[in-house]
Amino acid sequence: MKQRLLLLVALFLAHSPAAAWWEYGHYTVARVAERSVEASTRVAIRRLISRSALLETPVCPVRTLEDASYWPDCIKPMGDRFSYSFPWHYQNVDICKPFDLASACRDGNCVSAQIERNTKLLADKSLPARERLMALAFLTHFMGDLHMPLHAGDRGDRGGNDFKASYGVIAGRANLHSIWDGWIAERGISTPPGDAEGILAGLGVADQDEMRGGSVTDWSREAWEASREFAYGSVMEDPCGPLPAARPVIGEATTQRLIPIVRRQIARGGVRLARLLDEALG
Repeated sequence: MKQRLLLLVALFLAHSPAAAWWEYGHYTVARVAERSVEASTRVAIRRLISRSALLETPVCPVRTLEDASYWPDCIKPMGDRFSYSFPWHYQNVDICKPFDLASACRDGNCVSAQIERNTKLLADKSLPARERLMALAFLTHFMGDLHMPLHAGDRGDRGGNDFKASYGVIAGRANLHSIWDGWIAERGISTPPGDAEGILAGLGVADQDEMRGGSVTDWSREAWEASREFAYGSVMEDPCGPLPAARPVIGEATTQRLIPIVRRQIARGGVRLARLLDEALG
């Protein structure tokens, strides 16, 4: 009976719509940003979103900034129509070598380069509304991606996708990337005080001002360091050492240590997105 219950819990968690950075995490980054932008920026965002029919993606509607934050993932099954954007969601910067963003961003095919590109497109009022709306969605999504550590650094394992790990009793096809994308993200964001309001409530004015500073390259380096120290460092004594002989397990004690890290990354993503939106639309 105990084994059956554990299996049911694992199956429930694996299919829980909230248990995913690519949904819950992106939505929360968007909520933090929307609550942090200037009033005029908020009006400009809503004006652009009111033209969302121009995207011609009815199965991936954009009615809110939250919808926009998930749109770049929602359109992935559309295949050739949007396949050009697949490499834009990450940058595999080797955590075991000196920080080298250029090698991971050849031809602009990485998340940081696309944040800069889409910020410029969003700010260009001479462009058609459709192009600027797509830029808004990509920018909102990519700011979430950049602040997920395993989208910013890896050790030759596709951002932890090839690094087998377990989250408590959940094993199977779980890997380090999926654990950070899903269960740890869900725990971090939902831990009281949860969601965007709770995360923002824990930030002072000085905290937000500090987060808003820096460049996209600075933020990339910071997330790369978090990948090494917290993502790989949570399951390996030496993040650049030999792989563990046994499949590492992220238990409750480790999860508790990582919850503040996840909340901080979500806060950074949202506050910095607000800055870029204010600069482009304010």
